[in-house]
Amino acid sequence: MREGLRFEPVKWAPAPVVKCRGRVLDFERVRVMGVLNATPDSFSDGGDFFDLEAALGQIARMTEEGADVIDIGGESTRPGSSGVDEAEEIRRVIPILERMNLEEGPLVSVDTSKVGVARAALDAGVHMINDVTGLRDPGMRAVIAASGAAAVAMHMKGEPRTMQVNPAYGDLMGELSGYLRESARRAEEDGIASVLIDPGVGFGKSWDHNLEILRRMGELRELGRPLVVGVSRKGFIGAITGVEAAGERLIGSKVAEAFAVAGGADMIRTHDVGAAVEAVRMGEAVRRGSAQV
Repeated sequence: MREGLRFEPVKWAPAPVVKCRGRVLDFERVRVMGVLNATPDSFSDGGDFFDLEAALGQIARMTEEGADVIDIGGESTRPGSSGVDEAEEIRRVIPILERMNLEEGPLVSVDTSKVGVARAALDAGVHMINDVTGLRDPGMRAVIAASGAAAVAMHMKGEPRTMQVNPAYGDLMGELSGYLRESARRAEEDGIASVLIDPGVGFGKSWDHNLEILRRMGELRELGRPLVVGVSRKGFIGAITGVEAAGERLIGSKVAEAFAVAGGADMIRTHDVGAAVEAVRMGEAVRRGSAQV
């Protein structure tokens, strides 16, 4: 029989402070990372923010709604996607960064697995690189380390084009823990100051795998790294709730985000920042057993 969620108050110490090129992010409270897809083919918003002015408007909205980090991506990693070349990804991302104030407001992250894109983004002043391939490329680790930026290492089984074709695990949580532990170790040995980890919900996982990760989130806290979780609008939520359109999966997404926080997440990566801030506060209250959050 599967072990269910336990709702006893959890007395976890805050995750380590993240150092980001002279700025810091603590986890005395759970943080919210707002997603900006600068792509024409995102699964979640269908290219609504591919236009530069639309992208900047959405960043302003997420900032006003309480985002602690803005995560900008120029390549879709939805299941079945084939990717774009480095030059195109840079063309999509860098003009946005050039119009942003990177000295104040939310920290800025770029979601990329390409070394050249990361280098261009870091040269533009971003504070964090979010790599869905778990920082496997030594060149990626070297570029981030030289900049003093932080990094997010995510677990993904396979690649976006094929990752959802019958994903299988002998020991799901054991494999996730081992992979993320090793990714963080390599990154730190190569000089990256702060490494966050992400179990990669929906990246090479079945719907049952995603639910198991949410139920057993606390096990990943034992790795001693800030834990980033992204469940927003994902396919397993649509399958469970019957909501087919990704952009309409708000309620299911917020319930899943609150569960992730109650289970131990330190940062929620989300498309709907304002609603996520409320979900996060509820999850924190459940986790601590107190309304004083």
